[in-house]
Amino acid sequence: MLRRHLLAAAPFAFAATAAQASGGEEKAKEEPYVNISPIALPIAVDGRLINYVFVQLRLTLSPSADGAAMRTREPWFRDAVVRAGHRTPFTVATDYTKVDEKRLVATLLREARAIAGPKNFTSAQLMSQTPKQRSRLPTPPGR
Repeated sequence: MLRRHLLAAAPFAFAATAAQASGGEEKAKEEPYVNISPIALPIAVDGRLINYVFVQLRLTLSPSADGAAMRTREPWFRDAVVRAGHRTPFTVATDYTKVDEKRLVATLLREARAIAGPKNFTSAQLMSQTPKQRSRLPTPPGR
């Protein structure tokens, strides 16, 4: 008797699983971007680390890009930004609590296109930036 109930319920279970899977694909297609997990970028002056700024970045996908495939490459995009930020910090000379947004966005877009192909991304943007410290920092020379 239990076996009959299980066999009768099996088609409904498979239908529910298929509906959930197709709903997930539709959601992935609706989001034309790849969010990059928060990254801590160093702020250095004269080779000395003085602060970190946590940034959240987003890559906008082109209409022809495969969103699911691009989202799986997010760790590589994040790693490329971290490496670039440690090679040459995105320090703003007049404010040690912010990163150089233009340089950061240009670097992210350049690296993402090198990793995933030049036609997959239309733009990149800095969503937020939060400094680790706001006080007890050296006074920038431009202030």
